Amino acid sequence: MNAAQIHVEVAPELALFVPHARRSGATALAVDGVSTLGHVVESLGVPLTEVGTLLVDGRAVAVSHVPADGEAVAVRPVERPQRVPGAPLRFLLDVHLGTLARRLRLLGVDTAYESTDIGDPALAARSAAERRVMLSRDRGLLRRRELWAGAFVYSTSPDEQLRDVLARFAPELRPWTRCTACNGMLREATKDEVADQLEHGTRRSYDVFAQCSACGRAYWKGAHHEQLEAIVERALSEFAGDR
Repeated sequence: MNAAQIHVEVAPELALFVPHARRSGATALAVDGVSTLGHVVESLGVPLTEVGTLLVDGRAVAVSHVPADGEAVAVRPVERPQRVPGAPLRFLLDVHLGTLARRLRLLGVDTAYESTDIGDPALAARSAAERRVMLSRDRGLLRRRELWAGAFVYSTSPDEQLRDVLARFAPELRPWTRCTACNGMLREATKDEVADQLEHGTRRSYDVFAQCSACGRAYWKGAHHEQLEAIVERALSEFAGDR
């Protein structure tokens, strides 16, 4: 007896997750009549965090749908901007996304970051406990059921990573309000309050300071400010108008 088959078409935006043979048009796939469509899609390599609508013979179905012989399945990407209901929008990044974490914090986006590899179970548990969207390039991590929410980071370029996250989630941008080191909130500070962190030349040349209310780190418009300002201006010019 021939095994039951469905025909699956994966959207071009998700093609990088599947083998080359499945990247163009609908292809046949054997099903067992027991596994859910969500399981089938994941078995092809597509994290469910990246899936928006699942269509079976043209109608939307849940990931719990059990595909039957002869069905035509279309896998569509998430719609942008993606809304994450149930909690304020905030993120958790794994050890490989440190630059992206600092840039999101620079823009005032609530971003937790693990600077050491604490392992997938601990990351997923923190995502759930703090209701943070897990950002990662690790597909295995994004498949963990205990995640609050997650998203695959498609690029290895920090510039493109930032654009992708801002375009996908449309977070509120409040530049210069968070500590890029620890994610704490910044407050205005006097020179005397941060004097122990300043070199002699800095004390002589600068008068305007901020300090992290959590870790105490001091900030001023130093040598790298123009580079940071450029990142902020690009983000605001491209994304702030849509919020």
